[in-house]
Amino acid sequence: LNEKLGKVTLHDSLSMMPFNRIIKSAGQVVRFGDPNFENHALDITPLAGTDLVVVMDRYGVFAMDLKGRIIDRYTPATPTSNEFRGLMNTYAGIKTFRAGDKTWITWSAARDTVSYLMFAEWDGKISNVTGMKIARKLPARNAIPNDVLVDEKQEFLYLVLNGNDEVLKIRWSDKTIAWKRSSGGVAPFGITIANGKLYVTNWGGPIVTDTTKVTAGVPWGSIYTDPRTGAAAMGTVSVMDPADGRILKEVRVGLHPNVIIRSNDQKQVYVSNGNSDEVSVINTRTDAVAESIPVGMFKSSFKGEGSSPNGLSLNSDNTVLYVSNGMDNAVAVVRLGKTAGTNGKGQTKIEGYIPTESYPSGIAVVRDTIVVANLESEGANVITPSKGARGIHYQLGSVSIIPIPSKDKLLDYTKQVYESGLEFRYTSAMLPPRADVAPVPVPERIGEPSVFKHVVYIIKENKTYDQVFGDLPQGRGDSSLCVFGEGITPNMHALARQYGWMDNYYASGKSSAEGHQWSNAAIVSDYVEKNVRSWFRSYPHRQTDALVYIKTGYIWNQAMDHGKKVRIFGEACTTIYDNKLNWLDLYRQYQAGVKPNWRNTTTIDNILPVISPLFPDNDNLEFSDQQRADVFISEWDNYEKGDSLPQLMILSLPNDHTAGTSPDFPTPNAMVADNDLAVGRIIEHISKSKYFDSTVILITQDDSQSGWDHISAYRTVGLAISAYSAGDLVTTNYNQTSMVRTIEQILGIPPMNILDATATPMFDCFSKTKNTKLYTAVPNNIPLDEMNKPLSQLRGKERKYAIKSMNELFNEVDGGKDDEMNEVLWYYTKRKK
Repeated sequence: LNEKLGKVTLHDSLSMMPFNRIIKSAGQVVRFGDPNFENHALDITPLAGTDLVVVMDRYGVFAMDLKGRIIDRYTPATPTSNEFRGLMNTYAGIKTFRAGDKTWITWSAARDTVSYLMFAEWDGKISNVTGMKIARKLPARNAIPNDVLVDEKQEFLYLVLNGNDEVLKIRWSDKTIAWKRSSGGVAPFGITIANGKLYVTNWGGPIVTDTTKVTAGVPWGSIYTDPRTGAAAMGTVSVMDPADGRILKEVRVGLHPNVIIRSNDQKQVYVSNGNSDEVSVINTRTDAVAESIPVGMFKSSFKGEGSSPNGLSLNSDNTVLYVSNGMDNAVAVVRLGKTAGTNGKGQTKIEGYIPTESYPSGIAVVRDTIVVANLESEGANVITPSKGARGIHYQLGSVSIIPIPSKDKLLDYTKQVYESGLEFRYTSAMLPPRADVAPVPVPERIGEPSVFKHVVYIIKENKTYDQVFGDLPQGRGDSSLCVFGEGITPNMHALARQYGWMDNYYASGKSSAEGHQWSNAAIVSDYVEKNVRSWFRSYPHRQTDALVYIKTGYIWNQAMDHGKKVRIFGEACTTIYDNKLNWLDLYRQYQAGVKPNWRNTTTIDNILPVISPLFPDNDNLEFSDQQRADVFISEWDNYEKGDSLPQLMILSLPNDHTAGTSPDFPTPNAMVADNDLAVGRIIEHISKSKYFDSTVILITQDDSQSGWDHISAYRTVGLAISAYSAGDLVTTNYNQTSMVRTIEQILGIPPMNILDATATPMFDCFSKTKNTKLYTAVPNNIPLDEMNKPLSQLRGKERKYAIKSMNELFNEVDGGKDDEMNEVLWYYTKRKK
């Protein structure tokens, strides 16, 4: 593979995802959706009594034949009643069944505080759509109905309520509730019935009862967590009596158990564990785990996680289990042994992998065909007609239709999956360090010496390359899309010219809720993927929701585990302050020299001692980035005096996100200028310290969602600043996982998961020749307290967008309606011109 991917032309059927994965699905790929939206295929099921399948996407459902023809589609944008407008489908669980002389489709959908179990008739088309409103249980914001089960007599339905932590039994004839019971765990996801018992997966594990164990918060409750990483420590399946909902037993399985299915003879149930890369097989006679099947692509050779199994289907005779491995972009083909399947023989084994598009989720086997719902398809690859460029929240969904392969074909597919997963990079990452190797900026092998002893990692917010650097003539920029150019970001431009910059660098996710996980963990969990664009439970860029954490954790615990001193500035914490004060109040206090009177808290106990107590968190725009810069510089000086500088310092500077045109906040130009000046001041201070020669500063955006780019919606701003920086334009293809891997390579710590293990360190951003020129910050051109107008002074579109800004913001960096903020910024910046 040519590492300078931007300089080569790939075959039309290939796509490169911005996290070291090449996409080329087996079989036929069917694309769908309105290109003005971000479309995802979530789940899929055979349509009862036909050879069709029904796909549940983010906004509706559609029926499709095995030739890829979409027969009919329903979305709640066009019902006869407005009752269902704005609904988005939940995570998984679409089902079909025959009742009387009719075929029915049922699935779950929600918005804000309202949710429904949806029903539709199938009579050659999707018709007579109705919904049963599901009540939330406070303090849950939404009941979040998810998987639904129809009993064999079509008398009752059983519905999992992910938000309420409950299961409902619903009488089909009149839609009345027969019983409502606790699921026995947190965030229940899937349900099946076997051997006369219900089996319910609890995504967050059991309900917390033992106060001596370490716990952390999730929306509307808490879960048991790993004290080292903050990730979920347990996963469970509750065994329930369908008659009255009593919990008969709690079965411990892997982490983040999500989808669950049963065998035809009901002797086994299978559970995909998204955070531990395995499938648990439960014997329904003993209700104990009979076998745990590792299904990850690198599971046999690498202890880190990262395959994210999240979909299951069996072949007709139940001898083969098909598993959707989200992050492998592949379906694992598992031949069940005698312990795992009634008809199995010998030992269970992985026969191979079948390539799909990005993040396969729901999967169905119909006759001799595998049909896969690809949650991320080929990513955000749609040119927005109104902008003539690419925006991150515009993508088509896709479904892969794949004939069950022969043995030889499966071998070919398996080879392709490993090649597309860049296995050769993993192999090189595992090579042992060599003795007597001279220090270089980025060592070739982990454990070899670097000239750097300290890493400062700065995470900014939500900009594309063209938005900021589109005016740099040397790079591949489009000046027409450059709205925060040199006049507003003089320091970013000066740093680019002095130390070099990248024009082929990509964010790996599409929003801040994903971006802070990619930036700090080089991966996202199944929980984050299932919530993308809906964010029913949380918008977790603050990382206060323990379910966002991957099993192996974040770069900070990886560094600490390997003896490195760490300091965290603004990530994974919440600032407690007098929230009656607005931005201007706090800024005036800052100008008057008032000392900080706030403090930070975190849900992860073991990182509390390394979190800066006074550095405002990354989700809070009420503070100026000058206040953040002051706190960092003060701590740097104390470390320098004590000769005790940490090896890793992670620093959030969020204000280039802007507050849109929300009243009581500075204008977008002023907030970006505030951020730019803070970066300049910090770099100047480091460059003039005794540690500069041994320090590298890496700068990334957390994502690229606030604007447009003419090359890729994922393309963003990346800098590597040091005395050994290359000093000119770098065109090599890198992404956020490359930056995390560069930190690991410099500090001599191993990769955390299979995504950073297959990332390329940013070798080309550095030179072996030392440059002693120091940096001097450039003054801001925009007054930092240039404020947005109050609503009373606004009319028409200006007032409309100010109200949108207020509704999206909630005093936070993102409220989840980030595509609306994009429109606000586009209107503001283009109108200002």
